[in-house]
Amino acid sequence: MSITTQNFKHVSYLWDDAVASKLEGKEVDLLIYRSNILGADLRITNYGGGNTSCKTYEADPLTNEQVEVMWVKGSGGDIGTLTKAGLAGLYVDKLRALKGIYRGLEFEDEMVELFNHCIYDLKSKAPSIDTPLHAFLPFKHIDHLHPDAAIAIAAAKDGEQITKDLWDGQIAWVPWQKPGFDLGLQLKQALDENPGIRGIMLGGHGLFTWADTAYECYINSLEVIETASEYLAQNYGKNRPVFGGEKVQSLAPEQRKSQAAILAPLLRGLASSENLMVGTFTDAPEVLQFINSHDLSKLAPMGTSCPDHFLRTKISPLVLEIPADADLSDLTAIKEDIDVAFQAYREMYADYYENHKHSNSPAIRDPNPVIIIWPGVGMFSYAKNKQTSRVASEFYINAINVMRGAEAVSEYVSLPLQEAFNIEYWLLEEAKLQRMPKEQALSRKVALVTGSAGGIGLAIVEKYIQEGACVVVTDIDGDRLQTTSDALLKKYGKDAFLAVKLDVTDGKSLEAAIEATCLQFGGVDIMVNNAGISISKPFEDHSDQDWDRLNDILVMGQYHISKAGVKIMKLQGHGGDIVNIASKNGLVAGPKNVAYGTAKAAQLHMSRLMAAELAEDKIKVNVVNPDAVIENSNIWEGGWGENRAKAYGIEVKDLPQFYANRTLLKESVKTSDIADAAFVFVSGQLGKTTGNMLNVDGGLAAAFPR
Repeated sequence: MSITTQNFKHVSYLWDDAVASKLEGKEVDLLIYRSNILGADLRITNYGGGNTSCKTYEADPLTNEQVEVMWVKGSGGDIGTLTKAGLAGLYVDKLRALKGIYRGLEFEDEMVELFNHCIYDLKSKAPSIDTPLHAFLPFKHIDHLHPDAAIAIAAAKDGEQITKDLWDGQIAWVPWQKPGFDLGLQLKQALDENPGIRGIMLGGHGLFTWADTAYECYINSLEVIETASEYLAQNYGKNRPVFGGEKVQSLAPEQRKSQAAILAPLLRGLASSENLMVGTFTDAPEVLQFINSHDLSKLAPMGTSCPDHFLRTKISPLVLEIPADADLSDLTAIKEDIDVAFQAYREMYADYYENHKHSNSPAIRDPNPVIIIWPGVGMFSYAKNKQTSRVASEFYINAINVMRGAEAVSEYVSLPLQEAFNIEYWLLEEAKLQRMPKEQALSRKVALVTGSAGGIGLAIVEKYIQEGACVVVTDIDGDRLQTTSDALLKKYGKDAFLAVKLDVTDGKSLEAAIEATCLQFGGVDIMVNNAGISISKPFEDHSDQDWDRLNDILVMGQYHISKAGVKIMKLQGHGGDIVNIASKNGLVAGPKNVAYGTAKAAQLHMSRLMAAELAEDKIKVNVVNPDAVIENSNIWEGGWGENRAKAYGIEVKDLPQFYANRTLLKESVKTSDIADAAFVFVSGQLGKTTGNMLNVDGGLAAAFPR
């Protein structure tokens, strides 16, 4: 096999000799490095798709003899983020000895338990169903990848002949079969019948490539994928327009986003009829090319080919028959049409289950669509959290790429429905689902927190993220927001939050934040009104401007933010929560604080009125009353600290201790204390509590509700 560092056009060459040289002789480390750079390019393999392996000789811990060990990506991992903890280390001789007790295709599942008897490294990740596919091949380094270009050929009607011609017989073909022990035996048979080949194409599934070093394996994989990609590129539009050409014209980008943001909460609500879902929207060029095409009506119902695709996207998408430029000012009529479309999809899915189930199949799962297509606008995906919905979207884009390639060189062929069902409702897949950890209290929830780039707001953001929510972080201070966003990204990753600049007194700013929220997550379930300012002056020194500013931010801000959230929550139809961060000053008459205290009292009573009115829609409204939370707060700015110290006849430096000493508990109140209170109201522990308030002030008898 010739090795080259050619300038690849269709894949990214990421091998760094400086990095690899430090790993020389450490084959497992080189496997992890190779896996990570392969997984970094979604054209090479999708998230969680494929697996990689290497074989080494290690000292047997019982005999100290050298034994061959295979290190392979374990069950449920992702090669792009693979670490040694994600590998399964198994004795090669024991794995191969399983051939002697294999009883045939009907008994495939029993082999998976036997893999555990072959484990060498007791810290291993659970071995995956693909383990034997690597075990029976003799090569030291093996890649099993799901590149769109290769699967396009694997899913083409003439895929076997194309494979033979394109690689001059150097890539063998194995017809579609569900992954398992027998498929591993077929790979070995294909190699035995075609000595000297550089890889194997799995019909409808993916690609196997190999070599005796990590680098040679990496290059082999890239070269095979590059060849497939270039072949497809030369054929796009050659015999007919891609996907039959454009049938529907896309709206302009801003109009697409506007339409999608309006409809997303309605779709989210319907997609959440059994379990609350989080959304993702995309109008990527490849998506628009497919959903606007003449071939959409032919290809979309066919479903996907690669098992990884439909496990995450369901067998087929729901296509909305709504004009892209439909008037969405009144969603009543459109909602009726979409209701009908969703019900038809659920009935289709139920028929699919009933017509293909086995006597021991798991119970039918959520029948709602995961992928929803709106020609002229874009594609929505709904799943249990942001990462899962984003990955589902990415996988359907992979499926689009596969269909485009297969149609360009031949004719796209999806998996037969029975084969698809056997994968989706595989007992081993069900067992994997049952092993998933219990969901966190705020999993599947989306929260928007105002004034949350620091102080109390940021503490609430972090508490909600840690409890599983997707959180929209907002603040009027763009620089502070960016700093906070950078820190949150490093700490929690991109799927946990969205940072949006928001001025609660500016209607256009609010509209933009709501649109961004709906596009990013599909809707909202929790609104936390935390944005605020403090002005402390003697009564006669207050200006009209002071009153207006406090009222605009605290009272009208709470009103406008809540109103925007309520509109979405009602559209979703699954209730929601509003948590208003008020103050003990709404209950206690303190010195030199008349404007601030009045605004806080207005927040408190507005919350009661909202709770009374919104309960019929299962929207709960509750209040947290903090006091003297100075930690990481902007409260010192604008002379507030000086004015409060003057009001109490003390120095500014003594203010924190003064506040602690006046409480019954003699303790300072921290931002985390307020965050805990804001969490309790939305955690499900107080599911029947609305119109309530919780004082978090260290114990101030004057603020006791009465």
